[in-house]
Amino acid sequence: MNNFVIIILDGVGIGELPDADQYGDRGSNTLGNISRVVNGLKLPNLAKMGLGNIEDLLGVPVEKKPIASFGKMKEISIGKDSTSGHWEIAGVPVDFKFPVYPNGFPEELIELFKKETGVKGVLGNKPASGTVIIQELGDEHVKTGYPIVYTSADSVFQIAAHEEVIPLEKLYEICEIARKKVLVGDNTVGRVIARPFLGSDGKYTRTTNRRDFSVDPVSDTIIDYASKTGIRTFGIGKVNDLFNYRGIDVIEKTKSNKEGIQKIIKNIKGTENSFIFANLVDFDVYFGHRNNPEGFHSALIEFDKALPEILESLDETDALIITADHGNDPTTPSTDHSREYVPLLFYKKNKIGRNLGIRETFSDVAQTVAHFFKINNGLNGTSFLDEDD
Repeated sequence: MNNFVIIILDGVGIGELPDADQYGDRGSNTLGNISRVVNGLKLPNLAKMGLGNIEDLLGVPVEKKPIASFGKMKEISIGKDSTSGHWEIAGVPVDFKFPVYPNGFPEELIELFKKETGVKGVLGNKPASGTVIIQELGDEHVKTGYPIVYTSADSVFQIAAHEEVIPLEKLYEICEIARKKVLVGDNTVGRVIARPFLGSDGKYTRTTNRRDFSVDPVSDTIIDYASKTGIRTFGIGKVNDLFNYRGIDVIEKTKSNKEGIQKIIKNIKGTENSFIFANLVDFDVYFGHRNNPEGFHSALIEFDKALPEILESLDETDALIITADHGNDPTTPSTDHSREYVPLLFYKKNKIGRNLGIRETFSDVAQTVAHFFKINNGLNGTSFLDEDD
């Protein structure tokens, strides 16, 4: 069917990068540390692909004949956020820093936000855990109707609102105005994120109606090149938001890893000569950011159990890459992303896997896709397609 599939396991890093110290991430190793906390990873299908050949992981054996080629990749972008990671995977490393706000947003920015959106006031305006801040300020939000504005170590402007206080469409409208009229110039954050929730009396829960409002990549990515050369492009999950929908022909929204996996399989079986780019975000959102290694492991097991069906949906003309965009080690005190290598598994049916080594940039993925489809391009990176043959 001549499809190329990329699956991003969001936040699934595999060991600190040499510059991790600069990011406060010394000792981070998402998969390695989880393997020790849970007394061995139970991922037999990823093991068969060669996951244990990349790094010493408790519970994951080294395979003599892995069914996928294996390695790990180094990030050369300056950040450790999802936008930078995905853009680099797509061939466009980010050589600048998206602005961050460790002390909250400046008052003049908040005043502009209020003026442009028409909201009478805001709550929060500080770095915070999204699940914590809605418990802290949820009652006041319900009483006043003021949205909760907060950020994190990433370049994000997050707006939380109760769905029965600020309806979803109104929240999305506020975010879109903030994206286009407020978070611009020197304040062009990577993402404006709508964070709706429900509940009452100090007990609030985020819903699955999150929406991200991103910026366009700074130049054409492999998605743009593929689409312009007649390759049908699919975005599954968070990929759509991170590339601001640019170059994506078929948009598939998801609310869980399970739904994302189902849509990956459905689209592989239902198309040909296509580029399918998917993100499974639950690892990062529900377990990495919440310091829950056991839950993270459970999500990995869920993916591992679905892996045989994903592989079975491919034929010998297809190719699959499984990788990640950054780390998010749930065993460290930090609740933010970690500066790590990411695993690389490259699968082609009935091919014995080889060691792809340490790739010098995530962009090797983009060049491998370009090589597969014979697309001329000006992207960063080096293809490893021939190394697998």
